[in-house]
Amino acid sequence: MRAGEVLILTGPPGSGKTTTAKALAAEPGAPKVHLHADDFWRFIKNGAVAPYLPEAHAQNEVVIAALARTAQAYAAGGYFVVVDGIIGPWFLKPFPALNVPLHYIVLQPALEEAIARCGARGGDTLSDPQTITALYDQFSALGALKRHALPAQGHSRQDTLDAVIKAVGEGAFRLPPG
Repeated sequence: MRAGEVLILTGPPGSGKTTTAKALAAEPGAPKVHLHADDFWRFIKNGAVAPYLPEAHAQNEVVIAALARTAQAYAAGGYFVVVDGIIGPWFLKPFPALNVPLHYIVLQPALEEAIARCGARGGDTLSDPQTITALYDQFSALGALKRHALPAQGHSRQDTLDAVIKAVGEGAFRLPPG
């Protein structure tokens, strides 16, 4: 992992994004920043719309643009930036325009694993199996970005972390600039 680069680590709820991002940010080497996309939605204190609802489209564009600009600022400051969140192809538009090396990895666990992980979290996290399944289905239909999928079915946390580190090191999941 090199300073000045950005990794978007994404996938459906329960795919291991945050667990992997936290571990990756703690790895030795270049200084790193972990941007948890959920925090950017939580910054909205009045008038927030659940981001998975259709009426959240305009809100989501603002949040993703702010997240992209923040990632760019940290990368320009000499950090390797891990952006962790539900950032499907439909949210990618502002990122390639950042003009920084950009990696895009979609973690893909088994649907049953994702639902079980979300159900075990508790609190105010997403746990509705129908919503999780809908997001899972969206991340299963990546089209031209299918090569950015990293299977994570039955993998341990360490296996997933190792696979992400290897993929970033090899540049296997880079997005073209612009």
